[in-house]
Amino acid sequence: MMKAIIPGRLRYVVLALAFCAGINSDSWAAEATLASADEALARSIVKKADAVRFPQEGFQVDIVISTAHQGDASDVRKYRVLSKGNENSVVMVTEPAAERGQIMLMKERDLWMFLPEVSQPVRLALSQRLTGQVANGDLARANFSNDYVPKLLRTETIDGDVYQVLELIAVDRGVTYQKVLYWVKQSNAWPYKAEFYSLSNRLLKTCKYQNFQAMGGKVRPTRLLMEDALRHGEQSVLDYQSMKLRELPDKIFTKDYLKKLE
Repeated sequence: MMKAIIPGRLRYVVLALAFCAGINSDSWAAEATLASADEALARSIVKKADAVRFPQEGFQVDIVISTAHQGDASDVRKYRVLSKGNENSVVMVTEPAAERGQIMLMKERDLWMFLPEVSQPVRLALSQRLTGQVANGDLARANFSNDYVPKLLRTETIDGDVYQVLELIAVDRGVTYQKVLYWVKQSNAWPYKAEFYSLSNRLLKTCKYQNFQAMGGKVRPTRLLMEDALRHGEQSVLDYQSMKLRELPDKIFTKDYLKKLE
C-alpha cells in the first residue's frame, strides 16, 4: 500500500491546524473547569445560607405574620411549623381561632391543605398566596439550594460589609418563585436580602432578613420583612419565635397522621 505524500507547504498547514486544535481543546477544558468551579462556589454559598436560615435537622418554630395594607391596621395570623431536612414540613394554623385545625403538608415539592370540614386534602401550589405578601412556599419550603440553579453575579459592599450577589433560576415551574436575586454576606453566609421574580421576569416582592439572634442552636434571622414591589405600603412581617430542635419521625409527614397532630 502506498503512503500518502503531503507537500511541504500543505504539511505546515496541517501541523498548524493540529496545533490550534490542541490549543482550543485545552482552552475549552479550562473554561469547563472554571465554570464547574464557579457553580460549585455558588452552590456552596446558597447551601450555607440555607443552614443559617433553618436547621437541617428536625425542628419546630412558631411564626407570627403581621400584614399591613397601606396604613390600615395589621392583620395578624399565627402558625406552627414542623420541618425536617427542608424537604418535609407541616404548617398548622394556630390563629385566628376560626381557622384552627387547617394544616398544610409538604413532601418534597408536593403540597396539600387539609381542612377539618373536608374529607379529602386540597392540592396547592407553592407559589399561591397564603396571607399578605407570604406565599405557601415561604412557610412550607425554604430550600433554595435544591430548588434553584445558582450563579454568582458579583460582590457588593453595603455599609462596609461585602455581600455576594447570586442569581437563582428555578429548576422547574413547580417551585415558589421562578427567579431570585439573593444577597449573602461573604464573611458568615448570613442572608441579607432577596428579590423574587415571576416567570416573565417581573419583580414581585423583596424580602429582607433582619433581627439576627441565637435560635435553634445558631444565630439566625428571626424577622423577615416582605414588601410588595408593585403596591407601595403593602408589606408582611414574619416573626420567628420559640424555635427548638425536635426528633420528628417520618410518620408525622403523612396524610394519615395529620389528624393526630395537636
